[in-house]
Amino acid sequence: MPVERQLPTDEAHELIELTRAIADKALDPIVDEHESMETYPYGLFATLGESGLLSLPYPAQWGGGEQPYEVYLQVLEEIAARWAAIAVAVSVHSLACHPMSGFGTATQRQHWLPQMLGGATVGAYSLSEMHAGSDPAALTCKATTAPGGYRINGAKAWITHGGIADFYTLFARTDEGPQGISCFHVPAGADGLSFGSPEEKMGLHAIPTTTAHYDDVFVPVEHRIGDEGHGLPIALSALDGGRLGIAAVAVGIAQAALDEAVRYASERTTFGRRVIDHQGLGFLLADMAAAVIGARATYLDAARRRDAGLPYSAHASAAKLVATDAAMKVTTDAVQVFGGAGYTRDYRVERYMREAKITQIFEGTNQIQRLVIARHLARA
Repeated sequence: MPVERQLPTDEAHELIELTRAIADKALDPIVDEHESMETYPYGLFATLGESGLLSLPYPAQWGGGEQPYEVYLQVLEEIAARWAAIAVAVSVHSLACHPMSGFGTATQRQHWLPQMLGGATVGAYSLSEMHAGSDPAALTCKATTAPGGYRINGAKAWITHGGIADFYTLFARTDEGPQGISCFHVPAGADGLSFGSPEEKMGLHAIPTTTAHYDDVFVPVEHRIGDEGHGLPIALSALDGGRLGIAAVAVGIAQAALDEAVRYASERTTFGRRVIDHQGLGFLLADMAAAVIGARATYLDAARRRDAGLPYSAHASAAKLVATDAAMKVTTDAVQVFGGAGYTRDYRVERYMREAKITQIFEGTNQIQRLVIARHLARA
């Protein structure tokens, strides 16, 4: 059943209804086929872009929807409740646009943001490396100064939309140490840029995750975002918003699993009663509902702090931690509600359980989120 949402404006309510209509018509009918066959849904992101759903939190002057983060995240949650892989890719696109929007020059914004936010292109975020995931300061992909720009050499890992995205927001080393990382805007098709085979993942099968190989790729100096050596603060500032995106995705997955479990428990009978009327299962479903409600409240609190211009880094980490742990617990319990049937691919709950697991890992593992929160407590 639809989630009853508290939204700040009538426009936001209309946006949620639009999202639900698109998700129900364009996503839900095809998700099972694409996820089981591991095929990319060509044309789907164009549909989302034409509806303005790919650039909601960005300024209208550059083609964005100029929506507060609390609205954008609830749109993302609605998408995730139908198709988590698509919601993750939308979140990553927003993450990839953040450095240009927040740190690009006026000339760069005018030149690139309209096409980045206009809905016709999709971006990817290139920070992680095989041995530098949760520790971005350890990255080794190198950008060497060359006449008119830089030569990029190295590899990037775990790129959502790798090989399909229209542009890549890249972080590469221009010097030693944490202050030696810079940010670049790299268009797809750049000479020397290639991609490995898609990773064989547990879930999120419809959207490829790949490694990118930079073999002497030339990037003009005009494509550097921010000052040289300022890349790590740019990356970390983007990750706070990205963590909220994953929190919203996790809640969407959990909500979908809860809805499926309630529906199944209401229709199936055992010992002459509906499954949901047995206290053991009824209480389990109640705990699942409480976890979803609590996780949603946590990410919305962090989003509203962001919208108000308040510090929210620790709150973003808390939201990501709470929401993704809740998603893992709720989806696991949903499989339990279904019994043996939940362990088969006849029902979506087994997919939800597989999808929930990755939310505890990317955008910083939940162990990293605990570290971030602990450091904030120590400073306080």
